[in-house]
Amino acid sequence: MKFMKLGSRPDTFYTSEAVRSVSSEVSSDLIVQVKGSRYLLHKFPLLSKCSRLQRLCSESPETSQHHIVQLPDFPGGVEAFELCAKFCYGITVTLSAFNIVAVRCAAEYLQMTEDVEKGNLAYKLEVFFNSCILHGWKDSIVTLQSTKEFPLWSEDLGITSRCIEAIASKVLTHPSKMSLSHSYSRRERDDESCNGAESRRHKPPGRGWWAEDMAELSIDLYWRTMIAVKSGGKIPSNLIGEALKIYADRWLPNISRERHVNKQVASDSDSDSDSTFEITSRQRAILEAIVSLLPAEKGAVSCSFLLKLLKAANILNTSSSSKMELARRVALQLEEATVRDLLIPSISYANSSVYDVDLVITILEQFMLQGQSPPTSPPRSKLGFERRRSRSAENIDLEFQESRRSSSASHGSKLKVAKLVDGYLQKISRDVNLPLSKFIALAEAIPYFSRLDHDDLYRAIDIYLKAHPDLNKSERKRLCRTLDCKKLSVEACMHAAQNELLPLRVVVQVLFFEQARAAMGSGKVTELPSNIKALLAAHNIDPSRPTTALSTTTSIPADDQWSVSGFRSPKSKVSTLRMKMAEDDLDESDLQSEGLGRTSKFKAFCALPTRPKRMLSKFLSINRNSSEKN
Repeated sequence: MKFMKLGSRPDTFYTSEAVRSVSSEVSSDLIVQVKGSRYLLHKFPLLSKCSRLQRLCSESPETSQHHIVQLPDFPGGVEAFELCAKFCYGITVTLSAFNIVAVRCAAEYLQMTEDVEKGNLAYKLEVFFNSCILHGWKDSIVTLQSTKEFPLWSEDLGITSRCIEAIASKVLTHPSKMSLSHSYSRRERDDESCNGAESRRHKPPGRGWWAEDMAELSIDLYWRTMIAVKSGGKIPSNLIGEALKIYADRWLPNISRERHVNKQVASDSDSDSDSTFEITSRQRAILEAIVSLLPAEKGAVSCSFLLKLLKAANILNTSSSSKMELARRVALQLEEATVRDLLIPSISYANSSVYDVDLVITILEQFMLQGQSPPTSPPRSKLGFERRRSRSAENIDLEFQESRRSSSASHGSKLKVAKLVDGYLQKISRDVNLPLSKFIALAEAIPYFSRLDHDDLYRAIDIYLKAHPDLNKSERKRLCRTLDCKKLSVEACMHAAQNELLPLRVVVQVLFFEQARAAMGSGKVTELPSNIKALLAAHNIDPSRPTTALSTTTSIPADDQWSVSGFRSPKSKVSTLRMKMAEDDLDESDLQSEGLGRTSKFKAFCALPTRPKRMLSKFLSINRNSSEKN
């Protein structure tokens, strides 16, 4: 840190009865009042260097033997005035980056310029500022930060703009050509003390060495400085993003839903409401400024960091434009996100949902809109209430149409996002207050071709059914509409076949496709009987389009793991189906229109080919043996 000393006389100022005076053989003839403090001084040394005091003394009447001058709006307060007064008396004063702004503003206020006397204080301060302060990295940072106490004066004197230009030019300079930052140098010394001098000798200075020191700036000064750095065009976007992350970690720590709740409670107290509101407003301004500084290039910041900003924006209730900008940027690299990143706390007290699902739906919509061409088919209802056919019956039609809606997002990224959304559905499905409409909206936001298998989706549906046991038949049908039984693995099919919470239609589809897969695996495919075809037609099932089952590797809690121990009893699937046939008349009208009642439906199901010795043939044969013995 640079410093400058002016004057040579010893300090002779003293305080007597709350009045500051200077030791002198000459009696004082000037009283100066600065923000509640009184000074007994002499006209000659002060008026010879301060044009403003000359004018004020000439305008004010002399009372007894003292002139009284009032300086109520003096910049820098009593400390800055006393330094200026000591300079007039020739008393030694020390100037540095910590007090140069206050003294410079005070000298300008007192009009201590060259017009009054050559070599006056304002001139000396300008020389020191230009030759020393602006040439040092830490001096420039400290000086710029101190300008926030005198924003208008600093702007008028050009102190703020010159500091910003100096800092930006140093950031754009290679660190080997200048002294490193204070924080960076301190970290290097710590490394040297722990690992020896060799570690420092072979470790070149990082390209982002400037970020931590700049993080000490207030947000308005930081924003202006970063704009100057970005306009230089020499700093890579990823370094800009890293600097923004450091600043966010410094000024937006530990923002959570609990803190928001505590803020609401604290707001009920008059003593805390003002300070809480001030803190929230400052943090909101910081976040919105960071969003405006985000580099335009994709990948400049991580998706995890963007989602943290979005969580904070949701809690701090920032502007809708900031939220939408963050949602758009998250969508550009959504495949990098994790399920934990998407768990955005809900702050809406209109409902008691744990997570903000609407925000995730918005992100998914932005993801699907990346470079999207005009749709080739009428848009689907957002919540899917208007669709009458089952999802499995529409797969063939929609697969081609949705594949044509190709965007700038690659096919691989869509596959990753599909897995991400299914994992997210599993997490939020445990929320008993999660509306069915939002679950369906999330499930249907993913194109059909993006899900290579439906095991994770089925797992999410199963969790939702367990957490919401009061769903009626119609709601369970709507919940399972997106599920494609042909894309379930063997393990998932075995679980679904005895899942008493599933609609009957889904159980029938699962059993049929598992039987068809078994027949194809044995290489002995037979023509289906007419009654089976009628049953499949009633359920809008197309058996001519088999798919290969793919297993999933998603990690799930133990409570939600599928257990297949019950399948060792061949009667389990029959009993499950019989129970569902007895209590679920979900599709009775459809089957009766084809001349099939519920009894004929079960008979038609039991008439499936028994040659492949797999799941259905095994339990059907054992069931026949037991009935014959009886």
